[in-house]
Amino acid sequence: MRTATLGPEQRAESLAAMAERELDVLVVGGGVVGAGTALDAVTRGLNTGIVEARDWASGTSSRSSKLIHGGLRYLEMLDFALVREALKERGLLLERLAPHLVKPVSFLYPLQHQGWERLYAGSGVALYDAMSMARGHGRGLPAHRHLSRRHALRVAPALRKDALVGAIQYYDAQMDDARYVATLVRTAVSYGAKAANRARVTGFLREGERVVGARVQDVESGGEYEIRAQQVVNATGVWTDDTQALVGERGQFHVRASKGIHLVVPKDRIHSTTGLILRTEKSVLFVIPWGRHWIIGTTDTDWDLDKAHPAASSADIDYLLNHVNSVLAVPLSRDDVQGVYAGLRPLLAGESDATSKLSREHTVAHPVPGLVVVAGGKYTTYRVMAKDAVDEAVHGLDMRVAECVTEDIPLLGAEGYRAMWNARARIAARTGLHVARVEHLLNRYGSMAEEVLDLIAADPGLAEPLSAADDYLRAEVVYAASHEGARHLDDVLTRRTRISIETFDRGTRSAREAAELMAPVLGWDKDQVEREVEHYEKRVEAERESQLQPDDQTADAARLGAPEIVPR
Repeated sequence: MRTATLGPEQRAESLAAMAERELDVLVVGGGVVGAGTALDAVTRGLNTGIVEARDWASGTSSRSSKLIHGGLRYLEMLDFALVREALKERGLLLERLAPHLVKPVSFLYPLQHQGWERLYAGSGVALYDAMSMARGHGRGLPAHRHLSRRHALRVAPALRKDALVGAIQYYDAQMDDARYVATLVRTAVSYGAKAANRARVTGFLREGERVVGARVQDVESGGEYEIRAQQVVNATGVWTDDTQALVGERGQFHVRASKGIHLVVPKDRIHSTTGLILRTEKSVLFVIPWGRHWIIGTTDTDWDLDKAHPAASSADIDYLLNHVNSVLAVPLSRDDVQGVYAGLRPLLAGESDATSKLSREHTVAHPVPGLVVVAGGKYTTYRVMAKDAVDEAVHGLDMRVAECVTEDIPLLGAEGYRAMWNARARIAARTGLHVARVEHLLNRYGSMAEEVLDLIAADPGLAEPLSAADDYLRAEVVYAASHEGARHLDDVLTRRTRISIETFDRGTRSAREAAELMAPVLGWDKDQVEREVEHYEKRVEAERESQLQPDDQTADAARLGAPEIVPR
């Protein structure tokens, strides 16, 4: 099994190696598109590096609806090409590339009108399934089915009886978006890419008109590096325009941010065996199964304030609660909300004033020699975006380069996953863990779960769950710092795990225990542990305060009340 470690030593070695020898491709941005671009480039045989200013997936790529889907509403817009492309990618991820991370999920679409709506919606879902099967990648999901009102209420008893006359149930897929990106980066590193998070590009190196690399600041130590590369790929999502400004070139397109917020509520608050998809006046609303929780989202509003920490306002939360309560027999209240998160979609501007109508297509450009820009798109099609970006970069390389092969490159943890899943009872007996714990590890790490089990074998105390977040083992916190590139407490509680949105205390009761587990791995002293805990508590406090504010401006101001983490 091929593997790779993103520990503190590897990060330091990667920064030094990138500065020492010219790269073929330097990727700027550690979201799903940047990580996918690094994997695409390195598996074509290119000397590749990737840097991220904060944590892997700390922007848009950890704050999505966590769905891998073709996009039913794009079918309604007659955007057949985008849906066809996304359905192919969904199939690849489910069946070949990441079966340990991408899982089927069912949705119920309540029908509110007799006759015509069942025909209209049913035709759309039937076409959706047919397009998936036609690509040869739809066999992993059951076909849709039509339900009577009585049958629909048996499947989803939480629905009000007068909220539907029948329903259609269909399938898509979901993943943990931040975990997916971290695995993508590790996969790129396993093939030879150099990777460093908390490494901020402060400027580009130029020779005449040509971009020949980037100046990179190590945010942790304050050191600076000049990293030279034949081609630089700007994959910074909603920060695309800001990154382009460092070159002095605005570029050929503008990226606009659309804010989407999500609520997380306990599973027992909505009595249903399936997810829900509901129409709103602007878009669609999902109620998505998420372990012992539901994710409810999303909104779709223009955002031009702080991009690093988009804030959810009280009005956003009320909007979602009002819409979901319109179909629930027992309405949700603010007290039911365990977690709230807000993310920004990078949309290509210029087509419409309404963000829900802005393009989810992606585009690639070469604004100046040596610099490629990729922007737009959606999470599901990240691999296609990465391929197009590297194809464009290859035009500027003075060598023959192989074609894209990522369609056949499983992510770390995929190889051997199904065999380990079949042997999960034996693994449980061997390790002393409950079989449910083994299943949890396999669905987060795939076959790399053995590395987590090795930590437990060396220190049996790590087999215990976190005292205030018992879905996660203590070993997972250590593993996040030693193998997955986590540099700070926030990285672990917000992205390597989802404790920050899955507990009513938002992770504050787990903060000290987690920080003390991370300390030996990252070389923290007692003062740094205190700083990490204090910073996390202030972040949660600022987020709670922002969610009480009436609008975006006041919510943004409240969220910015928490300072960024400062390394020792």
